[in-house]
Amino acid sequence: MKKIIIAALHTGYWFMYLFVLTFVLIAMAGGEQHITLHKIIHNIFYSPFGMFALFPGLIGFYAFYGVLFNRYLTKKKFLKFSVAATVVCLGGSAMTQALMYVLFRDSKINWTLNTIVFAGLFIAFIILVHGIVGLVIRGFIAWYKDIKVKVELQKKNHEMELELIRSQINPHFLFNTINNIDVLIQKDAAMASDYLNKLSDMLRFMLYETKTEKIYLSKELSYIEKYISLQKIRASNPNYVSYEVKGEALSLIIAPMLFMPFIENAFKHAENKRMEHAINIRIFIKKDTVSFECENKYSTVSAKKPNQNGLGNELIAKRLQLLYPTSHTLETIDNDNTYKVKLALHHGH
Repeated sequence: MKKIIIAALHTGYWFMYLFVLTFVLIAMAGGEQHITLHKIIHNIFYSPFGMFALFPGLIGFYAFYGVLFNRYLTKKKFLKFSVAATVVCLGGSAMTQALMYVLFRDSKINWTLNTIVFAGLFIAFIILVHGIVGLVIRGFIAWYKDIKVKVELQKKNHEMELELIRSQINPHFLFNTINNIDVLIQKDAAMASDYLNKLSDMLRFMLYETKTEKIYLSKELSYIEKYISLQKIRASNPNYVSYEVKGEALSLIIAPMLFMPFIENAFKHAENKRMEHAINIRIFIKKDTVSFECENKYSTVSAKKPNQNGLGNELIAKRLQLLYPTSHTLETIDNDNTYKVKLALHHGH
């Protein structure tokens, strides 16, 4: 929390308290006709009443706010806090009465034992009340700071997870694609150049676009299309992958790299490239929903299993909880050698 806001909380509280004291003084004046602002200020700051009402409040508020909260409450030392609070209340009360005696010994105060005891307990009560208010304000500030720290940690965690996703996708895909383009250069140089440009666009996307918190959905779809196109170089069957987008992306924005881990995993586990529609990817864009479906066939003989997909699915699920906590649905289905992921982002996300 900014210092100016903390200062405003303190200033606001003491102005409110002075406002209450002013009304108390006016009420105490009763039928007095000539009560002035000057007299009110004098009675608050230069009289036994002011010492009695204001000084203990300052002791209680800042002793609890500045010392007891950090030293005991944050460390859950409740017994020591209770003892320290009692000491502050009684010690502050004794200090207040001592100052009142020194400064106003010639006033009309009747310094009897009963007066000292009763006033001492009442002053201790004033210290306690202000101390509790100080604890509440200090607790609110600490709570706000904790939330801010947690948000920052979540953001850093999100960035770390995204970096892990990038590092998972890049090496496998990059080396395979470079090798495929190298082979293709001798067969069809023009096509190899086209694929090389697509790879360059994808690397540019990975390096720059994914560093922002949000990107246009159209850019994500363009990346996916190029990724699938480059993956098809390795397959002689053009119907190995089915990719379909319905709807207009327009100005919709999403968090980067939400769909790619699922797609990358589908290619990793769909090993039979001769099979028709071994991988099916569909994206449906509506006014308030973006739906993503990705399914792949896999072999039961293979040692690889769809749910053993490294960091991708687990991290993407965590990211979704962080970025779209109440506006997404994620479902995975593993049935009949087919693994399917269904993700929907709601309310224009």
